[in-house]
Amino acid sequence: MEATKTGGDVLFVLLGAVMVLAMHAGFAFLEVGTVRKKNQVNALVKIISDFAVSTAVYFFIGYSIAYGVNFLSSAGVISGKIAGGGFAANGYDLVKFFFLATFAAAIPAIVSGGIAERAKFRPQLIATSILVGLVYPAFEGLAWGTRLGFQDRLKALFGTPFHDFAGSVVVHAVGGWIGLAAVLMLGARMGRYRKDGHVVAIPPSNIPFLALGSWILCAGWFGFNVMSAQSLDGISGLVALNSLMAMVGGILAALAVGRNDPGFVHNGALAGLVAVCSGSDVMHPVAALVTGGLAGALFVWAFNLCQNKWKIDDVLGVWALHGLCGTLGGLACGVFGLEAFGGLGGVSPLAQVVGTGTGVLVGFGGGLAVYGGLKAAMGIRLDEEQEFMGADLAIHQITAYPEEVAGAHDDAAALAMRAHSAAAARA
Repeated sequence: MEATKTGGDVLFVLLGAVMVLAMHAGFAFLEVGTVRKKNQVNALVKIISDFAVSTAVYFFIGYSIAYGVNFLSSAGVISGKIAGGGFAANGYDLVKFFFLATFAAAIPAIVSGGIAERAKFRPQLIATSILVGLVYPAFEGLAWGTRLGFQDRLKALFGTPFHDFAGSVVVHAVGGWIGLAAVLMLGARMGRYRKDGHVVAIPPSNIPFLALGSWILCAGWFGFNVMSAQSLDGISGLVALNSLMAMVGGILAALAVGRNDPGFVHNGALAGLVAVCSGSDVMHPVAALVTGGLAGALFVWAFNLCQNKWKIDDVLGVWALHGLCGTLGGLACGVFGLEAFGGLGGVSPLAQVVGTGTGVLVGFGGGLAVYGGLKAAMGIRLDEEQEFMGADLAIHQITAYPEEVAGAHDDAAALAMRAHSAAAARA
């Protein structure tokens, strides 16, 4: 029975890892649908390249920083075939790494949406390696590991440790605040804000792709949340229902506040899911619905404020969606998780404030340090000609629709030939 249980846990976590891996396609298509056509290839290549860099760096450095575990022993030891090596049987620790690596890789995937259309490619890969190798695991180890006795101190002070079941703060708030720092270091896209104060609208290029990205993320999120239990005996239908209700709350709020805007509606679903991650295992479903609704409205309000009032060109609104809604989720867990609000208890509002605030400081401070350092050392932004041309041609030498480019060149050549013939005839 023990072998069967261990094998079941391995399969359970593996399926969760695959579902979260699929979410990265959602990140990609959400960005593809939002950016202009001349930057769609770059969005796709960035997400998959960042995932590869993240996984490699997290394997060799980040996971050890967060949990004090490395996989540089023999295959027999790390797979649990050789007893006494400190690793669980059936390679459970390996699929746990896979699962958590997909979480870590979400950090650059989140940032990617904010810096779209004007960021250099190689400096972004370097930023990814530093963020996933050092910055993210530093806070991950505090919140989900035993690093520096952080959770023990909070428990001694407030009676309970910081609670972040599926990463509203560890993943989303940290990623979103890093994204804000990156956007501030880059500056706005060319022509986005005029000197006379006029804001130039840049609409999404493809609403169906944007919607597809949202749907992929929503489906994968149930692996993100439910399978954060990391074992079959820890699985809870409450997490699944709370995730569903928060998603619905986010959609309805964004639909109302965003005045039927399709971009707001599809991102509203994600806002609700971001916010419910922390407390999805302790909230009542009605509280999850409320949390999702608050997050959906917060996203719409903050996105408009950021883009139009403060003139911060966060292309996909990653600070509003992940940074602020993740922060809201960490704090909401400390309220709606209380028994007085129908929750299961075991949470403290003050512990949530301290834990969430620490995540915000680590994310924003780490983002400023990484992107500020890279900006000074090598530059992080495409030059004006490259940005005007588009990242697809400037970086990857191909567009998402090469036949259209070829057609445009053919039309230009035909017009030139006709003009030349007309001039010759007149002569």
